[in-house]
Amino acid sequence: MKIVVAITGASGVIYGIRLIEELKKCDIEVHLIMSSTAKKVIEHETSYKSSDVASMADFCYDEDDLFAIVNSGSFKFDACIVIPCTMKTLSAIANGYGDNTITRVCDVALKEKRTLIITPRETPLRCVHLENMLKIAREGATILPAMPGFYHNPETVDDQINFILGKILDLLNIDNNLFTKWKQ
Repeated sequence: MKIVVAITGASGVIYGIRLIEELKKCDIEVHLIMSSTAKKVIEHETSYKSSDVASMADFCYDEDDLFAIVNSGSFKFDACIVIPCTMKTLSAIANGYGDNTITRVCDVALKEKRTLIITPRETPLRCVHLENMLKIAREGATILPAMPGFYHNPETVDDQINFILGKILDLLNIDNNLFTKWKQ
């Protein structure tokens, strides 16, 4: 499997970092794009350096490299996940404004009918944010907000992060035990 992970500058970059770690445990080829703001947020919100995160991926692309292979429909990747996704990036995707590597690879995913998962991390939401999510969902993307559940009785922040990551891996049909699934 080849998966593109895009980390934007929204709060919650740990979701993207931990997703890469989980994908690598499954021996999945990871193609990473980090926005310039994501690199700053990584160093503000976590103990990671952006260079550490880049080294976790098999391939890493500059946000402004419109010649990156992931921007071509002929590059066969299985899924693209934008985690976390800023409202600016969401708006660009929804409106076909592929002005950087992140928004262009999302455009490719939509036009080529590949799996696209968007994890917005913003609250509260304006009507335009909801409308942009609806536009993308109508084109086939999955909107998976960073809204942890509590039925699995999380005890730590990691438990809440793992809940979201487990949901993403479930969507990708990747077996995981990151959270306890609902049982009756």
